[in-house]
Amino acid sequence: MAKPITTLIVDDEFLALNLLEHYIEQVPGLTLSGRFKSPLEAAQRLQEGDIELLFLDIQMPTLSGNHLLRTLKHPPVTIFTTAYADYAVEAFELNAVDYLLKPFSFERFLQAVDKAKELLRPAVPAMVPQESKDYFSVKVDGKVVRIPFEDILFIEGLKEYVRIVCRDARHVTLASLKDLEELLPATNFLRVHKSFIVAKNKVHALDGNRLEIGAHKIPVSRSRREAVVEAVFYE
Repeated sequence: MAKPITTLIVDDEFLALNLLEHYIEQVPGLTLSGRFKSPLEAAQRLQEGDIELLFLDIQMPTLSGNHLLRTLKHPPVTIFTTAYADYAVEAFELNAVDYLLKPFSFERFLQAVDKAKELLRPAVPAMVPQESKDYFSVKVDGKVVRIPFEDILFIEGLKEYVRIVCRDARHVTLASLKDLEELLPATNFLRVHKSFIVAKNKVHALDGNRLEIGAHKIPVSRSRREAVVEAVFYE
């Protein structure tokens, strides 16, 4: 069974807090980790980093919801809940997954939660032997994107996410570098740094401790440098 999504509610109105708590309790796969009237207290709780989904009001005393979100270094997936339509553009500039105008129905709430669940699902690729495949698929902005191995230049780990840099596109998806490393054919790809995997045949030079792939310069760990040189330039 999948681990429940940890949620937090921030709203300065008790009725709104109670309604959201009631809605969350009815949705399998969600678990409420807290509710706050004070955005400042909520900010302290959010710094702990375990909240995955945030229901956030905008118009609040002391600190508005959008300003609260800007203070977070790694904000959770966020659904704004507000009585004001004027902030919708700014909300989506902050990468909010949805914008619920009060009063909203349970059906509308579920639509927003479904969007959040899509973003919070891990990378799509199935763990199957890669000898029979020349691509993997990942979820990007709610879409499943097929990425041929031959198109990949390098992959960068960004904590909970990875950035896959291809010849003509870049994709950011919720996954770990280790997960993708296991899906890539070892004959073609190499971990050169704790945060980077490169396509060996896309490397054209090594300058000091940096591999050159087109205009990109990829750091190489000192401890891996000798093995990287051997694998990329002499195998």
